[in-house]
Amino acid sequence: MSNRLEGRIALITGATRGIGAALALRFAEEGAQLILVARTVGGLEEVDDALRSAGSSATLVPLDLAEGDAIDRLGGTVAERFGRLDVLIGNAAMLGRLGPMGHLPPDIWDRVLAVNLTANWRLIRAFDPLLRASAAGRAVFVTSGATSTPLAYWGAYATTKAALEMMVKIYAEELVKTNVKVNLFDPGAVRTGMRAQAFPGEDPATLLAPTEITDAFVAMAEPSFTRSGALIRPYGT
Repeated sequence: MSNRLEGRIALITGATRGIGAALALRFAEEGAQLILVARTVGGLEEVDDALRSAGSSATLVPLDLAEGDAIDRLGGTVAERFGRLDVLIGNAAMLGRLGPMGHLPPDIWDRVLAVNLTANWRLIRAFDPLLRASAAGRAVFVTSGATSTPLAYWGAYATTKAALEMMVKIYAEELVKTNVKVNLFDPGAVRTGMRAQAFPGEDPATLLAPTEITDAFVAMAEPSFTRSGALIRPYGT
């Protein structure tokens, strides 16, 4: 690798599976100093084992993103330890349940809203000062093609991702006069557990592997990437 992220402090949510785990390994290869956030300790330890086998390591943060106060505390901890954050990757999300809008249980609706939308707002709130403290703060929030066209039975997931897109674009407008660049990224059809949950009959061999989309994230995390407020769909979605 070319050490394109050498010395950059990067926080990745949803870092134990799929895209998040692939990003952790790739960012480490590119020289980033990692803060990995996920709900399960075991999953974080598995990723850490893979990083250590490759000669890298990370700061592991077991955290349920639905607990907003915990995100606030994490922001304070990162501020005390590093004084800045160079890269924020808002990757964690959940599908919830596919079904008629009126049949969604309130607890599932609330959980999807908390993880897919509110948690990302809490991340913005907690880490905005630290991104501004970086010479070239970069934030990327993962969205979905489910926002492109209304699809029956995708109510909770698609609604939260559509709201995420508007929130991130507004945030980017607020940062126009700063060194922080904020973008949305739609990875398209990727071989992940969530994809298998949504499309159980799909042949996973026809999908991109998570490792195949890491180049785009590395590019968006570099200081040289100057676009902001964009919804990037590089894979034809």
